[in-house]
Amino acid sequence: MLRRPLMIAAASLAVLAGAASPSFAQDKPAEIRIGISTFLSGPASVFGEPAKQAAEMIVEDMNRNGGILGAPVRVSYIDEGAGLETLTTEYKRLATEGKVDAFFASISSGNCNKIAPLAEDLKVLNIMWDCGTQQILEQTKYRYVFRTQANATPEVLATLLYLLKTKPNFKTIAVVNQDYAWGRDSWAIFSQALKKLRPDVQVVAELFPKFGAPDYSTEVSRLLALRPDVVLSTSWGGDLDTFVRQAAQRGLMRSSTFVLALGESSLQRIGKDLPDGVIIGARGDHYFLHPEQRDNAKFKAFMDAFKAKTGSYPIYPVFHMAQAFAGLEAAYKKASGANGGKFPTKDQVVDAMNGLKFQAMGRPITMRADGQGEEDQILGVTRRVEGYAFPVLDDMMIFPAAKIMPPVGQKSEDWINTLTPDFINTPVSSFKHR
Repeated sequence: MLRRPLMIAAASLAVLAGAASPSFAQDKPAEIRIGISTFLSGPASVFGEPAKQAAEMIVEDMNRNGGILGAPVRVSYIDEGAGLETLTTEYKRLATEGKVDAFFASISSGNCNKIAPLAEDLKVLNIMWDCGTQQILEQTKYRYVFRTQANATPEVLATLLYLLKTKPNFKTIAVVNQDYAWGRDSWAIFSQALKKLRPDVQVVAELFPKFGAPDYSTEVSRLLALRPDVVLSTSWGGDLDTFVRQAAQRGLMRSSTFVLALGESSLQRIGKDLPDGVIIGARGDHYFLHPEQRDNAKFKAFMDAFKAKTGSYPIYPVFHMAQAFAGLEAAYKKASGANGGKFPTKDQVVDAMNGLKFQAMGRPITMRADGQGEEDQILGVTRRVEGYAFPVLDDMMIFPAAKIMPPVGQKSEDWINTLTPDFINTPVSSFKHR
């Protein structure tokens, strides 16, 4: 048990000054109810459980400080691991029975593809707190659906740019991605951009094992025979852990440079199996040793409290969860301000999401007119140092979101086709581990 109140490094995860005044007391509801879908079972639970633990900590701290605009927050969880049918059934039930004011859904891109139109039909605010596929908000204009973090396009392009800036002489590449929406979409973005920026690079293998595959011996054997200069994977969770361990055991990581676009979430679990020099992404500027935030007292307090509670440092789904809460609270406050200080209606909160600016535990985030958040991206390479039982990140770069994603109204595919090799020179902020 913590001996002091937890301090959350978010865009005001504390109640507004004066929120308990009579003007609020007359209008505010008994509670603000949030439904959260996350993987609580199956191999992806290594990713979903930390997010749930973060939500519990954040809600506890928010309620200790008065909730949102004086209303306490209550959360209901849906296990994505139970399957899409269960997810949609529970989602509909909570929405139609009036048991939620907003949803945070989902982790899986495949699930988000189904949930977004459902949320629109039910007219319930849905924050896509983690899923990455860019197509949802590029193909359809939604009123009730928003994403408080980046999508696949800036996440993947930052990965490609880091590779091109640090390993410019590679000639061959192979990919090993999970066979579902995220794995396919992220590779489509990467390969299309690679052709525009380095058309001389040869793709020697495109491997898409089944989601949740327990064995990668076939993929590893093929890559050992091909010996590509670079092996890319945008896989995540237990799938990525298993692939990396099996690749390391058979020496593949000694013959090819590995690029793990979502590898930050696996650093602590894989630990000793990761050699130095593996390129790691974090789906945003999420890192427990964030070079710009690590000395911030509130940031450090959350990192330490999460480690004390769970035994591990926060990984990027923790940061994504914090962003969803920070964005929602900021929307309530913005809506209240536009409503003369009264407690806002649900639709007023939805309207406030447009153009919203907020900050959680990384750089500030801006919500665009299409409902998509602009989130900067951090990448680095693994390095073993004293004091940690797993590799940390060194030679870090933070890429500005606005420079690596299409403008509102333009699809990623069309925008990527306009890129030229000069794109490789996109300016970045660089940092060393300290």
